[in-house]
Amino acid sequence: MKFLKLLFAFSLFFAVTTSHSQVHVDQITHNSKERYITTTIGYPVPGTYAPLNQKQPITVLNPDGTGFIQAEDLSKQKINWGIECTEEGVPVFKEGFNSASYTFWYRPNDSEEWYYSQFSIHFAKKKMFLMGERVKEYEDYNVQ
Repeated sequence: MKFLKLLFAFSLFFAVTTSHSQVHVDQITHNSKERYITTTIGYPVPGTYAPLNQKQPITVLNPDGTGFIQAEDLSKQKINWGIECTEEGVPVFKEGFNSASYTFWYRPNDSEEWYYSQFSIHFAKKKMFLMGERVKEYEDYNVQ
């Protein structure tokens, strides 16, 4: 019985350390300065973002750091994206009243230039805002 408990504890410890270490961090360069980005911040960032009460233009963020941004004329531009973090993968953010603000980085696939915009989470409203106008509702799985 002790062996089974020990085996279970070891397995749990291994699973927790392995899943924690799976945060993928990419290094980017903007204006000759090195920065780090990730797609994992503890909230469901991937998804479809659209202006309030509109179906288009949209931005789609995939979990693997790819996606696209649709312009006002509905043309689509494929992108790579990430949220600024430390070299260790810890998200960099400013805490507000019932909100957190992050730096969203994206690069069009046909360019080498990285651009940035604001990404914010409004906890009381359960909404995420991208580039100030595009929004996505989410469920908070972090609440205990």
